[in-house]
Amino acid sequence: MILLRFAGRTPEVHETAWIAQSAALIGKVRVHADASVWFGVVLRGDIDEIEIGPGSNLQDNVVVHTEQGSPAIVGRGVSVGHGAVVHGCTIEDGCLIGMNATVLTGAVVGRDSLVAAGAVVLEGTVIPPRSLVAGVPGKVRRELTDEEVEGLHGNSSRYVARANDYRVHGDR
Repeated sequence: MILLRFAGRTPEVHETAWIAQSAALIGKVRVHADASVWFGVVLRGDIDEIEIGPGSNLQDNVVVHTEQGSPAIVGRGVSVGHGAVVHGCTIEDGCLIGMNATVLTGAVVGRDSLVAAGAVVLEGTVIPPRSLVAGVPGKVRRELTDEEVEGLHGNSSRYVARANDYRVHGDR
């Protein structure tokens, strides 16, 4: 993995987090316990802070960046799908951000929400908890059921287990 000190800040990675060798963590980045950062992910904390919560996963080729005064905060047990962009926003606990979705500066995705693949959550948008968001621009389509929320949580749990498999069986 690339851990690059920038402007006096070195990325911080909890000892139980798993980071792929091809991931790049730059500057003001904090990755908490049991989080996983997969292949090709870039966490560019060169302007403001990036925080990846416990048990969250950033899947292949995710990009997380910030703007001055707009840190990128990913809560606990969040899954960010392959190729998604998270830019200077807040993703609350238990969410799933679909593949190739984009969440822009100042947006807040409420707890236990699902942003569908390819959706674009515009700057400053506030998504209520337990929402299904789809489209360009992303709009709330409906509230998620209890079963769907359990599915979101199951996805993040499976990634914690998968990261442990890589820790045990992967070559470094």
